[in-house]
Amino acid sequence: MHDITNLEARGLPSVFVASSVFKDAAEAQAQALGFPSAGRVFVPHPIQDRTDTEMRQLAEAAVDEVVRALTRAV
Repeated sequence: MHDITNLEARGLPSVFVASSVFKDAAEAQAQALGFPSAGRVFVPHPIQDRTDTEMRQLAEAAVDEVVRALTRAV
C-alpha cells in the first residue's frame, strides 16, 4: 500500500493486487495512510501454492478489473 500511495502521489496511476483474505487489512491501511481511494483488486485466496497455469488464469480473470482500477476517474 505504501508503494501505491507513493506512486499515486507522484501522478502515476497505480493499483495493487492481493488475495481476498487481505481485504480488511487493505482497507485499514488505506485509511491509516489517508488514501482511502487507493486502487485495489482482489483475487481468490490462496495464492501461495498455485501452479503457474493457475496463476495465469487468476491474472487473466483479473486483468479487466485492473485496467478499470487504473483508468478510473478520480
